[in-house]
Amino acid sequence: MIVSKDGSGDFKTVQDAINSIPITNKEKIVINIKNGIYKEKIYINVDNVILLGESKANTILTYDDYAYKESISGEKMGTFNSFSTFVGGDNFCAQNITFENSSGSGDIYGQAVAIYVDGDKAKFKNCSFIGCQDTIFTGPLPPKPKKGNWFGGPKDRAPRRPVRQYYEDCYIRGDIDFIFGSATAVFNLCVIFSNNRDREVNGYITAASTSEGERFGYIFTNCKLLSDAAPNSVYLGRPWRDYAKTTFINCFMGEHIIREGWHNWDRTVTEQTASYEEYNSSGPGGKLDNRAIWAKVLSDEEVKDYNIDNILGPDFNYEFYKS
Repeated sequence: MIVSKDGSGDFKTVQDAINSIPITNKEKIVINIKNGIYKEKIYINVDNVILLGESKANTILTYDDYAYKESISGEKMGTFNSFSTFVGGDNFCAQNITFENSSGSGDIYGQAVAIYVDGDKAKFKNCSFIGCQDTIFTGPLPPKPKKGNWFGGPKDRAPRRPVRQYYEDCYIRGDIDFIFGSATAVFNLCVIFSNNRDREVNGYITAASTSEGERFGYIFTNCKLLSDAAPNSVYLGRPWRDYAKTTFINCFMGEHIIREGWHNWDRTVTEQTASYEEYNSSGPGGKLDNRAIWAKVLSDEEVKDYNIDNILGPDFNYEFYKS
């Protein structure tokens, strides 16, 4: 299928192409998306979909919902309804696409998710993810909210299940907890850019909510952590839930990274339950001698366990589509 805004393809919108796929689909479906800015709130809940953009810089899927926005019922939309693109189907793949939430600063709009990924074995290559607060949500949701009874959003009442994701050669931009969620996810060869909010603390790259008992959470390998924020103003992560797991391996870290690296979210119990690890960090923000005393530096022997088959499982096919 071909999506083109000028009408030269099979569909003018991405959602129309998605809607043409039977919910029981078992075959790989390739949707080629021509360059253009597609302002759509996209919902994908079928399996085996491949979105293939013409170019990352010019194939842009964008929307501008946000947590503080009032819904039709008059209630605030909330974090998990604010997504620009939702992926609930398994075996999803995207290449050469920008996923964006264009609403703006969390100070004004609250959380604003560019992509909500809750399908197993999802993978992304040469994609950009652009936002401010809560850019990428890697499902599933935690077992329950910290306040109230419901998270809101498309998966609120769905059974929780383990979810695995892989991101390669991607650009991810945001500021507060802008990679967050419970998935086991590998980010390989990615550029992670922290926005400058002109604050003493400009943000937190990750806010994992890894399920208790999961061996792996977020793993960043061979990534570059960059920013235009002030030195010593961005944390590597904080635990959204007590058993958060985040690991940086062979990553370059700019001077924006705070010396302590990790924040306990003002819950000292997480210093015993969360797992924050690094190996061979480099750059001005990669000095490990001042890290939080409850974080860990992996040994040469321990880091051998962090290979993709161990992390994602031998059934995860992380090769990408070739036309």
